[in-house]
Amino acid sequence: MYPEDLIAPMRSELTNVGFKEFKKAEEVENHIKDYEGTTFVVINSVCGCAAGAARPGVRYALENSSVKPDVLATVFAGNDVEAVAKVRELHLPYPPSSPAMAMFKNGELVHFIERHHIEGRNAKMIGDHLVEVFEHFCK
Repeated sequence: MYPEDLIAPMRSELTNVGFKEFKKAEEVENHIKDYEGTTFVVINSVCGCAAGAARPGVRYALENSSVKPDVLATVFAGNDVEAVAKVRELHLPYPPSSPAMAMFKNGELVHFIERHHIEGRNAKMIGDHLVEVFEHFCK
């Protein structure tokens, strides 16, 4: 586990724009299985691609999309162990990945972005892709 003081600024990059943190498996499961609507979950990470592309790309998408997911949620890889494990279970058959992003609609996974889709791309590229995802699934 990473020291909370180290990751607090990384958490706040998402919570400051409206993301709810899930820290327990039950929180993830209870929300996803019963929720009618869209939930966008970011598996946050300390890595450079999370800092340089994933989190800024998410913020860019939220600023530039005409529609947004009903619920924005996040779990932190390496700290929110139970919650991350539950999100990873729900995004099967995709392998564990962080950072990563999952769009659920009415409890079903409808879109997933793996780390290898984030690495080597800049925030605008990721943000533009997320705008398309939001506009497709959140109408």
